[in-house]
Amino acid sequence: MTLALALDGVTVRYGAITALEGVDLELAAGRVCGLVGVNGSGKSTLLKACVGLVRPTTGSVLVGGESPARARRRGALGYVPQSEDVDWRFPVSVRDVVAMGRYSHLGITRRLRAADRAAVDVALERVGLTELSDRQIGRLSGGQRKRAFVARVIAQDAGILLLDEPFAGVDKRSEAMISRLLRDLAAEGRTVLVSTHDLAAIPSLADEAVLLMGRVLAHGTPAEVLTPENLSRAFGLGPSGDEAL
Repeated sequence: MTLALALDGVTVRYGAITALEGVDLELAAGRVCGLVGVNGSGKSTLLKACVGLVRPTTGSVLVGGESPARARRRGALGYVPQSEDVDWRFPVSVRDVVAMGRYSHLGITRRLRAADRAAVDVALERVGLTELSDRQIGRLSGGQRKRAFVARVIAQDAGILLLDEPFAGVDKRSEAMISRLLRDLAAEGRTVLVSTHDLAAIPSLADEAVLLMGRVLAHGTPAEVLTPENLSRAFGLGPSGDEAL
């Protein structure tokens, strides 16, 4: 088994607040893992620790056997945050946004070569945005914007993809397209860790699931993780998925 991501005893504190405590997690290559938990359970913090944006207070994170910072510099690690820090009025096209994924592959001239432009074209096609590639990014719908940033990590050709709530606020077409694309990327050998609130979508989307509540409550197949007992511990949900009375 090729290990793509390994967290060993990761604890993250923000002052007096402990966001993660003693998290151990290993993910293999070629898998989609769904990360679920209530708001404030540490999902975004875990993803930021994996991508090197948050330094663990204790413990370690290895991405493909190396530090997150090194993996990012090599372009081996792709990240789609929950909300992009973007000035949607800025005159940048969809194609320009996707092309940013190629920066780690460029030489000292920082100019796109034929292979880079081809990778951008393929990424745009895979997310269904070819016809909108010259449109200013702010003129896209919410779902289209999210697809554009997914296309950016595809163009990057990263082996490990981290996505924070990619289905939040998107239309059904974009949700279905992103879900199908993540499955395809895993089939190509990439590792996908995706946080989501949509418990019903996990069995069809993910090979495995992690239930988080500051620490890992359960990790296994969706059927093993999303049991009534586990959901009650994490969400206060009854067997049907409704809130327990």
